[in-house]
Amino acid sequence: MVDKITPNDSRIQYNTANLNGVTYSYILAEPSGQALNTIFLIHGWPDLSLGWRYQIPLLTSLGLRVVVPDMMGYGGTDAPEDAKFYTFKRAADDMAALAKHIGASTIILGGHDWGGAVVYRIAMHYPQLISAVFSVCTPYMPPTTSFVPATVFPNFKYQLQLKGPEVEGNIVGEEKIRQFLNGMYGGRGSNGEIAFDVTHGCYFENLPKLGPNPLLSKEELDFYAQRYAIHGMHGPLNWYRTGELNFEDEKEMAREIEKQGYKFDMPVLLISGSKDAALPPRLSEGMENWFRSLTKGEVKTGHWALWEKPDEVNRFIAEWLGGKIKPRL
Repeated sequence: MVDKITPNDSRIQYNTANLNGVTYSYILAEPSGQALNTIFLIHGWPDLSLGWRYQIPLLTSLGLRVVVPDMMGYGGTDAPEDAKFYTFKRAADDMAALAKHIGASTIILGGHDWGGAVVYRIAMHYPQLISAVFSVCTPYMPPTTSFVPATVFPNFKYQLQLKGPEVEGNIVGEEKIRQFLNGMYGGRGSNGEIAFDVTHGCYFENLPKLGPNPLLSKEELDFYAQRYAIHGMHGPLNWYRTGELNFEDEKEMAREIEKQGYKFDMPVLLISGSKDAALPPRLSEGMENWFRSLTKGEVKTGHWALWEKPDEVNRFIAEWLGGKIKPRL
């Protein structure tokens, strides 16, 4: 049985910090002895900082100070209306500010889902701050010189629904949020009803029919629903409204990369989920060209790899950290 953090675990504390004018909530977990280094863990959608509950005990046992923010729009962090607060560049600037706030001169980064996309961008904008990066499920997608919406790809069709008004219009209030999250985490109906697929999005009519999901306990699901109910769904869904904003932020960077090339200097690990419908391993083909040191692993799991196969994911992370990283203050 893999150890995990619970919502009210004494091994963690929830802190807040004002970062570039926005209040962030973040989990802080300290190792038993002196911290050798600091690691930031960045969650995705629809998740929270507690999404890293199976990884936090492992990382503190390795002597790491663990910092896990609720990202913009989620949980105890502010949820501005404007989508400009949810861009990669804004997330990179805020995470650099959080590192400064806690006094970390270098950090390791881990990300999942949207968090995986974010950690690559933090490493590009702040390479001197980042000593190593790992991403679970999310491959690297380079900046582009022309805008291509993600929704042109079949595995990202669901994003058309998420960026529009339909989800936040239907999922209002704590009970509806609980039903929605239960479905997103794998709850099924007695006749095989599902909540979501990548070619469509959410099937709202199915949500009341679903049994308990296999990945979160009742206590955990209640905690998630309560934290999402603080701000509602608009903030988390804003991450899907940033495509053109991210493109505008990055087009000059993309032109420079076209002229001069680019490689990440720090070591990077990608752990793919072989059954991930949204982010299948084939999306990482050719990724090697962007990195001086890239390690790839694959786990037989779907998108919620951190929870479905925590022992295998943790083994990859621990072996890679031990083999590639020399912890330092």
